[in-house]
Amino acid sequence: MRTPETRSGRTGALLAACLLALPAWAAALTLDEALQLAERQAPSLAAQAAGVDAARNAAIPAGELPDPKLLLGLQNVPAEGPDRGSLNSDFMTMQMVGVMQEVPNRAKRRARVEVAQAGIRRADAEQRIERLRVRRETAMAWISTLAVEQKLDLFANLYEENRLLAKAVQARIAGARGQVADSVVPKQEAALLAEEEDRLIAARTRQQAALRRWIGETATQAPVGRQPQWPVDAQHYRSQLQRHPELSAFAPMTEEAEARVREALADKRPDWSWELDYQRRGRAFGDMLSLQFSVDLPLFPGARQNPRIAARHAELDRVQAEREALEREHAAQLAEDLAEYQRLDRAVQRSQDSLLPLAEEKRALTMAGYRAGSAELGELVAARRELIEARLRHIDLEEQRALSNARLYFAYGESP
Repeated sequence: MRTPETRSGRTGALLAACLLALPAWAAALTLDEALQLAERQAPSLAAQAAGVDAARNAAIPAGELPDPKLLLGLQNVPAEGPDRGSLNSDFMTMQMVGVMQEVPNRAKRRARVEVAQAGIRRADAEQRIERLRVRRETAMAWISTLAVEQKLDLFANLYEENRLLAKAVQARIAGARGQVADSVVPKQEAALLAEEEDRLIAARTRQQAALRRWIGETATQAPVGRQPQWPVDAQHYRSQLQRHPELSAFAPMTEEAEARVREALADKRPDWSWELDYQRRGRAFGDMLSLQFSVDLPLFPGARQNPRIAARHAELDRVQAEREALEREHAAQLAEDLAEYQRLDRAVQRSQDSLLPLAEEKRALTMAGYRAGSAELGELVAARRELIEARLRHIDLEEQRALSNARLYFAYGESP
């Protein structure tokens, strides 16, 4: 019969086992988790969000009138004679307080609003570009980190195979079918394996540092899962070329440049201002009120407005030319990336279907021949080295294919 103490003890043991298993589970980092963390923690995304807020706030006063000006002054103060410096002896002396308001023409204010609104759209586009860049770079860093971990996972089996090799060598020496010097060969191979493992451990540290840039200290968690394989549709990607995130940003940039052209053209229309003054005179004289208007006279556009208009047109031409140049660059890059992905996909399949099985078979046949005395130790070591290199190269090919896939997916496959 189970006592309460027994049940309590078993419950406590189960809870302890769960708690011990929790860190191992919590230390796993999937690709989706890494992407979510990057979107929440990447400082560059916070900077872009602040840029969008800045553009939106800057757009609020864009079409407003300038602040009015307060005017204070003295007018017609005597400078000579017995009333020199007096403020109330001469009927023309006045103490003045007034307000002045400048009024830019309507076309100029409308153009400034359009510039500000285009600036908001440009900031939004830049934020989308940065988000996709962060996701792409995070995915690529995770992919490379996973590849290093996959290589390191091989070494437990490699060391075990090395121990089996050492036993086979000792058995052959004991049977007087091998040389004593052969006993050194497994030790040399173990040392080379340790050297390769150390190199991979250093590579893991570098990859974690690259991943830490995007997700912080969570980058030290071991990546879990398989290398991602997003569907690659070459025809769809080509049709999406015009919607590449970097190209889409040129639409608001063009709108902004066009609005600045209209703003420069509006300089040919006169601005105006009004001024209202209250003028106080001495007690013996009545106070006065003045109202006046002023209008700009753009009489010399060849030396003032036209050069600014030409500069804005040149800026618009620059934006359009840069877009065309970038479009051609991305078209060439897309063709290159598709060709590279197809090459890597074929290489992975060839490695998986042919090269790896053949290397395994050669190692097994050479080991059997060595045990039977029909193969030399050097042949066995060479076959083992070929198998190790084939395994590592297969992981490299899968990594390169996943990286190529990520570049295509985050440029053309994922919606902004």
